[in-house]
Amino acid sequence: MKKAEFDAALVKAAFDLAGMQGWRRVSAAAAAREAGLDLAEARRRFPCTPAIFSRFGRLADAAALEGALTEGPVKDRLFDLLMRRIDFLQRHRDGVLSLMRMAAIDPGLSLWLGARTLHSMGWMLEGAGVSSRGIRGELRKKGLCAVWAWTMRTWLRDDTDDLAATMAALDSALMRADQIASQFGGRSLPVAGDDMPEEDASFLAPSEDPDRPE
Repeated sequence: MKKAEFDAALVKAAFDLAGMQGWRRVSAAAAAREAGLDLAEARRRFPCTPAIFSRFGRLADAAALEGALTEGPVKDRLFDLLMRRIDFLQRHRDGVLSLMRMAAIDPGLSLWLGARTLHSMGWMLEGAGVSSRGIRGELRKKGLCAVWAWTMRTWLRDDTDDLAATMAALDSALMRADQIASQFGGRSLPVAGDDMPEEDASFLAPSEDPDRPE
């Protein structure tokens, strides 16, 4: 079994178990046994439970970035990326909900997850062609984190198959972010390929820096 397949299988088993019995009772060893995986390899690749969370986040980012839109308005590209990420979470919904309940009573875990989400939002921006580097990049990441948090609040209550309420919340949040950015000297969300002046402060201005986030 390839390492990527091993990781995906263990992460899925862990989130499945957590959905049934909560994260307090889940470990990499328990997930490996559930998935019929080698315990020694699980120990090497997942030395602690946060390693499972970290790998899950990277898998969610990869699911969002693979095959994402590369043309059209930035708003549409971000909508596509973030909905792809939510679709990945939806496939592991019970385990994600269990994790969020635990984070609500564990400040350390909440801060750690917040930092990981900020990093992921940098990748979402870069995937949409928007720079996440420098001071402006940090502001953009924080702005997109706010969009993500607002959307997730709706997703928590959205029990529909098509996630229509979640999509509406995301669309509204992105539109609001664009409006706020425009009020602070930016302009409306651009189309891919638009030339942006150096002084443009828009939250979602296209990237002129091909580097990925650190």
